[in-house]
Amino acid sequence: MKLHTYFKASTAPAVLGLALIGTPAFAQDATEDAGIEPGAAQRTAPAEAIVVTGSRIQNPNLDNASPVSVVNEEELQLQQVITPEESLRQIPGVVPSIGSNVNNGNGGATYINLRGLGEQRNLVLLNGTRVVPQGLNGLTNIDVIPVALLERMDVLTGGAGAVYGADAISGVVNFVTKKDFEGVDLSATNQITEEGDGYALRADLVVGGNFADNRGNAVFAVGYTDRDAVYQGDRDYGVDNISSYSGNPGGSGTTVPSTIAVAGTTSGTLQIDGDSLVPFYQAFNFNPYNIYQTPLKQYRLYGAANFEVSEALEVFADGLFVQSTTSTIIAPSGSFGATLDTPLSNPYLTDGIRNQICGFDTDADTAGVQRLFSQAECDAAALATDPESDDYRTVGLSYGRRFVEFGPRLSEYRTRLFQVKAGARGGLTTNLDWEVFGAYGESENVQRQSGNGTRSRLQQAVLATSTEECLDTSNGCVPINLFGPLGSLTSGVQQFLDVGNSSTVGSELSQVQGAISGDLGFGIGAEPIGIAIGAEYRDYYAFSRSDLLSQTPSEVLGNGAAAPDTDGSYDVKEIFGELIIPVVSNAVWADELTLELAGRVSDYSSTGTEYTWKAGGSFTPLPGFQIRGGYQVVTRAPNIAELFDVPTTGLDNFGSDPCAGSAPVNDANLRAICLAQGAPATSIGSIQVDPAGQVNVTTGGNPNLDAETANTWTAGFVIQPIFVPNFTMTIDYYNIEVNDAITTPTIGDVFAACFANNPSPDNPDCTAIRRNPVTGNLYGEVATTPGLPLNLTNQGRLFTDGIDLALDWGTDLGFAGLDLSFNGNWTNRKRFKANQDSASSVNRECVGYYSINCDSIQPEFSFSQRTTLSFDDLDLSLRWRFINAVEFEPRQFQSDLADADAANRDDDGILLPVEDQGCPDYEGADPGACVVEPGFRSISAKHYFDLTAVWHAAENFTFTAAVLNLFDKEPKIVGSSIGATAYNSGNTYPSTYDAVGRRFSVTARLNF
Repeated sequence: MKLHTYFKASTAPAVLGLALIGTPAFAQDATEDAGIEPGAAQRTAPAEAIVVTGSRIQNPNLDNASPVSVVNEEELQLQQVITPEESLRQIPGVVPSIGSNVNNGNGGATYINLRGLGEQRNLVLLNGTRVVPQGLNGLTNIDVIPVALLERMDVLTGGAGAVYGADAISGVVNFVTKKDFEGVDLSATNQITEEGDGYALRADLVVGGNFADNRGNAVFAVGYTDRDAVYQGDRDYGVDNISSYSGNPGGSGTTVPSTIAVAGTTSGTLQIDGDSLVPFYQAFNFNPYNIYQTPLKQYRLYGAANFEVSEALEVFADGLFVQSTTSTIIAPSGSFGATLDTPLSNPYLTDGIRNQICGFDTDADTAGVQRLFSQAECDAAALATDPESDDYRTVGLSYGRRFVEFGPRLSEYRTRLFQVKAGARGGLTTNLDWEVFGAYGESENVQRQSGNGTRSRLQQAVLATSTEECLDTSNGCVPINLFGPLGSLTSGVQQFLDVGNSSTVGSELSQVQGAISGDLGFGIGAEPIGIAIGAEYRDYYAFSRSDLLSQTPSEVLGNGAAAPDTDGSYDVKEIFGELIIPVVSNAVWADELTLELAGRVSDYSSTGTEYTWKAGGSFTPLPGFQIRGGYQVVTRAPNIAELFDVPTTGLDNFGSDPCAGSAPVNDANLRAICLAQGAPATSIGSIQVDPAGQVNVTTGGNPNLDAETANTWTAGFVIQPIFVPNFTMTIDYYNIEVNDAITTPTIGDVFAACFANNPSPDNPDCTAIRRNPVTGNLYGEVATTPGLPLNLTNQGRLFTDGIDLALDWGTDLGFAGLDLSFNGNWTNRKRFKANQDSASSVNRECVGYYSINCDSIQPEFSFSQRTTLSFDDLDLSLRWRFINAVEFEPRQFQSDLADADAANRDDDGILLPVEDQGCPDYEGADPGACVVEPGFRSISAKHYFDLTAVWHAAENFTFTAAVLNLFDKEPKIVGSSIGATAYNSGNTYPSTYDAVGRRFSVTARLNF
C-alpha cells in the first residue's frame, strides 16, 4: 500500500493540530487507496457508518466539532515503535510522562500526559472501552496495548467528560484495533543503538478470518517484546553525576569510605580517612549504575470475535491478556544515614576514630568541653565485649556507607492484566441501533526487590564485638565492617542483609453500559438529527499489599517510603445523552451548520452527584472552509490513591536549604525556625544539603477530597481549498482551566510558604517541615524524618492554553508520490497555583521552564514534520522533530511577590523571562536561581531527524529499515539535581531529549 492519503471533503473536520505526523485524520472512514489515482477515490467512495472519537453517534455524514488527531498504522510502522508510549510522548503538545526513559520513579507502567495537566486527567480507551487501571491511581498502563493490532490511535483534546465520563478533562486517547481482519500478519522489529546496547525486539502474529458465510469474524494475536537496558555509565555525558549547582562531579553522601555523624554532638557529618574522621571529602558517583532505558519483557494475547445471529442481532466479545516484566536498576544500597547503636568495642572500630568519637563536644553553647566519655571510660569500653560488663558502652552513630560490594539494587515489576468484554447490538428501528455490553478486568503488579538489605539486620551486625560472630547470633548474623575501605563487606554479610522484599498493587474494574444511537429520521434541515442516549455503571476496587519489611518505615535500606497496605473502592452510576443537530445542509449561503450538545449526570459513591455537559458546533460557509468550536464543563472525582493512600515518606530533588551552613548561627529568627522544625540545637551550624540534591517528602491520600471541575473550550478552522487538491490545514485554539484541582504544593512552594512568606517559628507552614532529629538535615531515615509535607487538597488551580496546527498535502510527481505533513503546537501558558484562595501562593508558570517545581519539560513550541517519497516499490520518509529552547525557572521557590519589581511581571504576577535568569543584576531575584551553574540555566532548541525506508519486496512482504536520531544529537547536560527526580536523571531530561543516541531499526513483515 502506498503512503499517499487523501480525504473526503465532507468528512474532514475532526483534525487536531495535536495530530501526529503522517496522516492528520478526520472522521474515521479511512480507506486504502492502493491503485487509485490521487484525489479520486475517496470523493466517490460510498459513505459508511462511522464513529468519531469524541462522539457515540454513528452516522456517515456527521462531522465532529471537537479536534481529533490520528496516528495511523502506517505512521506507527514508520516510527518503528516498540511500545505505544514511544509514539504518544512525541506528539507536539503532549508532555512526556512516566515511560521507558524513567528509571527512579518508574513503577512498572507507562502513562500519557495530555497538555501537561497530569496523567490522571486524561482517559485511555481500547475500542471505546475503559481499560482496567494499573493500580490505586486509576491510570491505564499503555504498555499493555497491542501495537500490531492497531488500526490507529485517536487523540481528542479539550475535554470529553460528557461523552466518556470522568478523567477526560484534558482529553481522550482511544486505541482502535483492526476490525474484520482476514489473513495472517507476521512481523518482527529489531533495534540496537550505535553503541551496541539497548537491543529491542518486538514480534507479533495476527491471524483472523470470516466464518459462517461471512456472518462472523474472529481474530487472534500473540506478541512478544524484549528490550534491554541502557546504562548511564555507557554514555560520556552520563558517566559522572554532575551537580547542577557547582557544575562539578558530585554524588551521594552515602559513600565509601563511610560518613559518620555522632548523635548528640556538634560534629556534623564527617568521613573516614584511614584512622581518622575528617570533613566530608568524597561523594559516591551513582550514575554508572543507573539506566537511561528500562528493560522490558512482555507477552501479549488478544482475541476478538463477532457473529451476526440475525439481521437484527449481532453478538461480540474480546479479551486481552498481558504479562510484563519491567525492571528498574539503581545504585547499590547502603546505610543511608541510619543511626545505629555501636559498641565502642566493635572489632572494626580503630583507636583513632574511637578516641574522636569519645571526645566530641555534646553542646557547642556550653562553656568548657563536655565529652561523651572520659579517656579512661573510652579505653575500658574498647575492651568490654560483654554487654553485661559495667564498662560496656554504645554510641549512636549515623552511618552513610554505600554497599558497593553488593552490586546494584534491582526492582522487578511483574504485571499481569486481563480484561474480557462481551455484548450484543442490533437495530431498534430503521434509524436507531442499540448496544449493551459488560466488561471485567483485573490488573496485578508484583514488585520484587533485591540488593537492599534491612535496617534491623544491619543493627544486629553492627552490635558485634567480635569478627567471628554477632552478640545476637540469630538469623545467621555476620558482623559487618562499616569502618573499612571498599572490599571490606564480605559475601557472607551480603547474604545476611539482603533477604529481599516484595509488594503487590492490584485493581479491578467492572463496567456495564447500554446505549441507543443513530438518528431520529428527521431534522431541522435535510440531514436528520443524530442522537445517543445511554446509561453506564462502573465499580472500581484497588489495593496494595506488602510484606512486613516493606511496610516498616526505614526497614528496607535505601527504599525511602514504606509501602503500607491500602485498599479502597467506589462506584459510579451515570446517564448520558448526546445530540448532533444539522441546522443547515447544502444551502445557498452555507454548506453546513451543525450544533452539538451532550450531557452526563454521574452519581459517585465517594463525592455525590456531578454534572458534565458540552455545547459545540461547526459551520462551513464556503466549500473547503469550516469553522468549529465547543465549550465543555467537565468534572473529575478523586481516584482511590487520592482518597485512601496511606501517608508515606519518600525522596525528591532539591538543592537548597535555608538552615544549612552558618546562616542560622548568625540569624536568631532563622535559628528558631530550624529548631522548631525538629533540628537539634547541636546541629545548628552543621546542617547540610544532601550532596545528591535530595530531600524527604511526605505524601498521602485525603478522604475529604471533593471532585474537581474544569471549563474547556476550543475554536478553530479546517481548510481544504478546492484550488489546492489534497491539501488540508487545521488550526485550533484550546483553553483548559481546572478549579478545585486535586493537587499537592510544589517543593518550592513549601519552602517559600515558610522562609519567604512569613519566616517565623510560629508559622504553621514552618513547623510542618520536619527535620532529621540527629543531624537537622532534610534527608535521612524516613521513619524519623518526614521532611516536606506535600498534602493533597482541593485548593489547586490549573490553566493551560495554546494552538495546534496541522498541515497535510499529497501529490503525484510523476516519478514518485509526495506526502508532506506538519503538526505543531504552541503552548501559550501552563500555570499551577497550589492554593487558589491564598494571595501569597504563586501562580507558577512552567511552559518553557524546568526546575523542581516543573515535573517534565513542556516547551513553548514543538512540531513534527514528515516528508515521504513513494516510488513503485520503495518509500523514503524523513521525520523532523523540533523542541523549542527552555530555561531554568527564574524563581525556583520564591513565593512572596510583594518585593518584586512589577515592571518585570505580567498581569498575573508571573516573572517574565530574563537573560540573566534572575541573578544578582536583576532586582528582586531569587537567590536560589543564582547558585545554579550558569551553563545549566538553559537548554537550546533541539532538532531530531529519523530516516525510514520501506521496501515493498513482494505483494505480501515488506522490509523496513530506519535510522533514528540520524545525526546522533546528544542531550544538553544540566546536572541531576535541577528538576524532579523522575525526569531529571543522568544529568539531563531523558524522557524529553534522546539520551540513548543513534539507533538502527529493521522490520520484516509478511502478510497473506
